[in-house]
Amino acid sequence: MEQTNAIEFFLCVLGLVFIVEGLPYFAFPAQIKQYLVKLLEIPDRTLRILGLGAIVTGLLLVYFGRR
Repeated sequence: MEQTNAIEFFLCVLGLVFIVEGLPYFAFPAQIKQYLVKLLEIPDRTLRILGLGAIVTGLLLVYFGRR
């Protein structure tokens, strides 16, 4: 039973991630295109640092949320 609850929880969280990620594309498609063109100008190192910051923030949120 415990494993089933974990899988259901994971699927709910994954579904919410897809909803949150999809909202800007649905609501502001033209602005997303402009943003993606500007994204090409950002150095790889900066993107890696931002990605690492997002990962660490996400891990902290999960840690404190599951406590």
